[in-house]
Amino acid sequence: MPDAQQKTATRRQMITGGAAALTAAMLAGKAGPAAAGPSQHADAIVVGHGLSGLVAACELADAGKKVLIVDQESGKNLGGQAHWSLGGLFFIDSPEQRLMGIQDSHDRAHRDWMTTAGFDREPARRGSEDYWARRWAERYLEFAAGEKRSWLAGMGVFWVPVVGWAERGNGDPRKPGNSVPRFHMTLGTGPGVVEPFERRIREAQKAGRVRFAFRRRVDEIVTTGGTVTGVRGTVLAPSSIARGRASSREAVGDFEFRAPLVIVASGGIGGDQSLVRQNWPSRLGTAPGFMVTGVPAHVDGRMLAITERAGGRLVNRDRMWHYTEGIRNHSSIWPGHGIRVLAAPSSMWFDAAGRRFPTPGIPSFDTLGTLELIQRSGHEYSWFVLNEKIIEKEFVLSGSEQNPELTAKNLPLYLLNRTKGVPAPVQAFVDRGPDFVTGRNVAELTAKMNRLTGTGLLDAADLKKQIARRDDESRKPHSADPGIAAIKRSHAYMGDNLFRTAPMHPILDPAAGPLIAIKMNILTRKTLGGLQTDLSGRVLGDDGAPIPGLLAVGEAAGFGGGGLHGYRALEGTFLGGCLFTGRQTGRAAARML
Repeated sequence: MPDAQQKTATRRQMITGGAAALTAAMLAGKAGPAAAGPSQHADAIVVGHGLSGLVAACELADAGKKVLIVDQESGKNLGGQAHWSLGGLFFIDSPEQRLMGIQDSHDRAHRDWMTTAGFDREPARRGSEDYWARRWAERYLEFAAGEKRSWLAGMGVFWVPVVGWAERGNGDPRKPGNSVPRFHMTLGTGPGVVEPFERRIREAQKAGRVRFAFRRRVDEIVTTGGTVTGVRGTVLAPSSIARGRASSREAVGDFEFRAPLVIVASGGIGGDQSLVRQNWPSRLGTAPGFMVTGVPAHVDGRMLAITERAGGRLVNRDRMWHYTEGIRNHSSIWPGHGIRVLAAPSSMWFDAAGRRFPTPGIPSFDTLGTLELIQRSGHEYSWFVLNEKIIEKEFVLSGSEQNPELTAKNLPLYLLNRTKGVPAPVQAFVDRGPDFVTGRNVAELTAKMNRLTGTGLLDAADLKKQIARRDDESRKPHSADPGIAAIKRSHAYMGDNLFRTAPMHPILDPAAGPLIAIKMNILTRKTLGGLQTDLSGRVLGDDGAPIPGLLAVGEAAGFGGGGLHGYRALEGTFLGGCLFTGRQTGRAAARML
C-alpha cells in the first residue's frame, strides 16, 4: 500500500475508533478518557429493540430503573419484526368472542393448548427441556384468559370485532387445533401492538430513564466471576436504509457497556436459512432446498449462540414454526421476502405432482400436519387450486403492509373491502405474483402450472377429475368429503360465514372463474425453542441454575421457558408471548435491582 493510502487508512481507523469510544463515553454520562473504568452504563441492558425488549424496558422504566437498549439496526427498525405482523392476538372468552356467539373458557383453551403443544420431553421432571416451557404455557393461558386484554385496552389497543379461526383442526378435541375461533386482529395490525410501548419508551427516554445505542452489534456477553456484567461488540456504520431492508455490516469501531442485568430480546433464527436448515428436525426429513423468508435479515439468531457461550442453555432447538402457504413477494423488502396466505377451507390443496392432500391438508387446519404431508410427498412445494369467487373472500395476506386499511385503523373500509371484489393487495399478487397463474379452463391452468415449475408433473385430465369429484360432493347435503365438511363447519360460524368463507359452489363453475393456481412454498418464520428461562425470565445453565445477571424474553426464550408452544402454535400467540415474557421478566428484573 502506498504511504499516502496507508496514512489515510490509519487516520480513518483512528477517527472511527475514536468516534465509537466517544459514543460509549457519552452513554456513560462522561466524555473522553475519564470514562474508563468500572462505571455502570445502566441498571439493565436490553439487547434487541423488538416488541419483547420494548415491553421489558417499559416495565423497568416504570419502576424507576435506567435502561440502555442496544440493537444492531437503526432506529427505523424500532419494534422489530412485530411491525410487519398482522397483529393477531390470542384471547380466551373475550367480548369479541361473545359478540360472535363463541363459547370459550380457560379449561377449553387449556385442553386445546396442551393437545396441540404435545409436550413430550419429560415436562414433569425439573431439568428437562419441557419443564419450564410447560409452566410458562400454564401462566400464559391464565394471562390470555385474564388481564391480557384489559391491560392492552387500557393503553388504547382495540381489535376487529370479527374473531378469526386459525389452526382450527378437524373438530376432533383429541387432535391439535383451536376448537373455537381465538385469533383477534389488532386495529393497526403489528404497528398497533407496538405503538403503546413505543410511546411509553419515548416518554421514559425524555425523562432520562431509557437510552438507545443503535447500530451496536453485540458479540459477547461479559461475565465477571461467574456473573453477567455487560456486553461488548462492534459499532456498525450508520445506516439510513429503510425499515426491514438488509443493512450494512461494515464495522467502524468497538464498544462495551456495563450493567448488573442483561436481557436478551434478540428474536430467533427465521431470517437465516442456513440456521433453519442446521436445526431442521430429523422427523421432517431434509429441509427444502428452496424456501421463502418470512422475517427480515436481522432476525439472524446470533444472540442465541452468544448466550450459549455465556453459559445459557438452549433447548427444543428442533421445534420451529414454518408456514406451508408461502408466496414470493412481487415487491420484496428483505432478501427472499415471502408472504403467508391465511386462507379459509374452500381452496383445494395438491402436492407438486397434482395429488390432492388428505386431512389435515386443508387450508387453515394444521400447519405442522400439512408440512409433514408436503415433506412426505417428495417435493418441496405444493399447489392451491381455486377460483376468483373463492379468492375474493377467503384470502388474507399476513403482514401490516398487505392490509393498509387495517394498519391505518380504518375498520369500516377494511370490512367493506372484505365483502366486495378481490382486495387490492390480493389482486396485486394475482396480477404480478411470481407464484400465481390463471386459466379459463383446467387444461390452460395446468399448462401454466407446469411452465411455472419447469416440469411436466401435472396431468390436466387427472387434475380435472379430482376437482370435478370435489364439485360433485359439494352438491350433496351429507358429503363425506373432508374439504366439503370443513366448508360447512366454517359456514356454521357467523364470522366466517359473513366475511371469510365463500358460499358453497363448484370450483369449475364458469361464473366463478377464472381458475387460479398458486405455487405454495415453505416460508420460514418462528423459532419455537429457545433459551430456557424460569418464571422470572432468568436464563438457566446446563445445571438448571440461573446465570446471575442474565435474562431473556420473547422469541429468544422460545416465548417463555424455552418453548411454551411445544411443537405447534395456536396462532395469535407469538406477539402475545413477546408481550407476556417482556412484562413478566421486566417486572421481575426491576425487583432484582
